[in-house]
Order: sequence, then structure tokens, then C-alpha cells
Amino acid sequence: MGMKLSQFNFELPDELLAEYPAEIRDEARLMVLNRKEQTIEHKLFKDILDYFEPQDVMVLNNTKVFPARLYGNKEKTGARIEVFLLRELNPETKLWDVLVDPARKIRIGNKLYFGEDESLVAEVIDNTTSRGRTLRFLYDGSYEEFRKKLEELGETPLPKYIKRLVQPEDKERYQTIYAKVQGAVAAPTAGLHFSKQLLKRLEIKGIDFAEVTLHVGLGTFSPVEVEDLSKHKMDSEEAFIDGKAVKIINNALKEKRRICAVGTTAMRVIESAVSTNHTLNEFSGWTNKFIFPPYDFSIANCMITNFHTPKSTLMMMVSAFAGHDFMKKAYAEAIKEKYKFYTYGDAMLII
Repeated sequence: MGMKLSQFNFELPDELLAEYPAEIRDEARLMVLNRKEQTIEHKLFKDILDYFEPQDVMVLNNTKVFPARLYGNKEKTGARIEVFLLRELNPETKLWDVLVDPARKIRIGNKLYFGEDESLVAEVIDNTTSRGRTLRFLYDGSYEEFRKKLEELGETPLPKYIKRLVQPEDKERYQTIYAKVQGAVAAPTAGLHFSKQLLKRLEIKGIDFAEVTLHVGLGTFSPVEVEDLSKHKMDSEEAFIDGKAVKIINNALKEKRRICAVGTTAMRVIESAVSTNHTLNEFSGWTNKFIFPPYDFSIANCMITNFHTPKSTLMMMVSAFAGHDFMKKAYAEAIKEKYKFYTYGDAMLII
């Protein structure tokens, strides 16, 4: 019998939801779970250095968050509308999939104006879901200028649970320091704990880094609404693994090194590209892979992740990797020790 949604519910006190990042990236708290010994240790994130040997591999998701949240005004009424850019559908015609809030006020044909000078205009051309719309941006300049305009007017898309206003430092802190390929609307949060100094120290120790890309969409955070997990459908997210990453990872597999997926997104992309003989293939496309227990992992034998919210698909993946009972024990310990949860929260290393 498969696992049920209710097995992933727990009481999470509001004050443990992290509103701000740790003052120094690599000094967030770190809980280390040893699956073989069934032990739990309490460390700081920078202590991960002690758990890796030369030639071990860390798999990093190098996606870069773009400022996806825009605020516009509706024509005629001037009502303030939040537009969340989800996915570019067509660069030439400037078509985008978006979420709008409040959705009930937006109809096909409505025009929205952005910026103090209203220099960016969009027209609603389709209703895709109750909150989702397709917008066509009306902009005369070049595509590069248009994208620059979006960057300028957009806001860092912090998750909704963070009630405070976006601060200037969020632009930098809601981004991993190795972010390169723009396309995510949410940060791969386990990677937020790496500082330049820590990466350098890992490099000096001889750790190899394999970079993969998974553009995190809002589907990662979509609530699971079915008790039978096998019936939940993940939204598709775009992902890429190049030959260089494949070579590094397959080499480490062959030599039985430690391969550590930094975050659930890195784990999902590599598990989406497993060959029949359990090695890694190159990948370019979309994945809607949903990992929940029981599940046999083919590539990574170690994982870094944050503490996730009840009933989330992220928590289900951690349960599949750590073992459900061990994960529940670790989460109970995290609540008792007041670890911070969610996007800007503390981290867990599972070995």
C-alpha cells in the first residue's frame, strides 16, 4: 500500500517559518542525518566541509531567479493588479503565462499598465485557469529592451508566506551565488546557504561540482490535494543536463564516491535522466517527476535540503530519501530545537 497525504502532516508553529535569511549564508544551522547509524547531529552549514572527501561530487542547480512579480493598474478603473510571470510562451510575440491577483477582476481584452510612466502595457488574451491568464505585452523596443524593462519593473518573487515587504538585499539573498541560467520563479533554496568562501574551501579540498539546471516553477509548491499520492500530478519544469555534468557524475558513480544533490530540484533533475543501467544521461526538456516513498534513488547517495512545510511534495522526497520514520524523528527534533523552516530557513544534510 502506498503512502498517504495525511502521513506528511505535522504541526508547524508559525514562528518557525523563516521571514529573513541567516545573517551570514553559511552560518545557518545544519542538521546532519546519518541514515546508516540513524544519528542526528546539530552543526552550522559551513561544517559540511567535514563530511566530504576529495573527488566527492556536489550537484548544483544553477538556475537563476528572475524578478517575476509585477504590479500593474487596470485600464479605466486603475485597480492595482499583481501579475506573476510564470513562463514565456513566445519571445517574438511577447506572450507569457501569468498568474493574476485578484483574478476575478481580469477579463479577456483588459489592458494592464506597468511602471510609473505606464511605458509597459499588456493585454489579456486568454483565460487558462481560475487564476492563470495569457498576456501579450505591447512594447515597441527590441526584445533585449523588453526583457530589461521586465527586470527593472519586476520584484524579487519571495514566497507568499513571507508577509514583510521585499528588501533590497532580497535581490541578492534570494539567489544562489552560483546562479547562471535565468528562468526560475522560485529559488532552489538548499543552495542559498553556500557562500563564496565555503565553495572555495570545498574546491580546495578537492570536491567536484556538477552543474545542472532545473527552472523552478510554482508547481513545486502546489499543494497536494489527493490522499493517494500516486494520483498527484506535478507541473512540468524545464531542465537541462549537459555532457560535462554527466561525465563528472558517472565517473563518481563508477568510483563509488559520495554524490550529493544540493536541493530537491537538483535531485529531481538527475532522477529524471537515469539510463536503464542506472547511470546518468544528458537531458534537455521538461520533467514532471514526482518522488515519494517508496522510491529507489539511482544517482545521489547524499542530499542537502531545507526543512519543508507539512504535506509538501518536497517533504515527500526527503521522506523517500531519508526513510519516513527517520525523517519524522528529525522533523520533531527540528521543531523542538527551533530550527527555521522553508525558503530562508535552516538546512539538513542526509548522508
